[in-house]
Amino acid sequence: MAYVISDDCISCGACAGECPVEAISEGDGKYTIDADACIECGACADVCPVDAPSAE
Repeated sequence: MAYVISDDCISCGACAGECPVEAISEGDGKYTIDADACIECGACADVCPVDAPSAE
């Protein structure tokens, strides 16, 4: 299942820089993950300071 970013996101952008398939983009108030592009690698979750990304 694709990763999703919770409302805990602080829009720091750390996750977007780590995504190898560029599935993460800045959304309205938080970053979002394109579920169709996500390869479920977990790189975003590994670098998030507030643990916002998680497997759906």
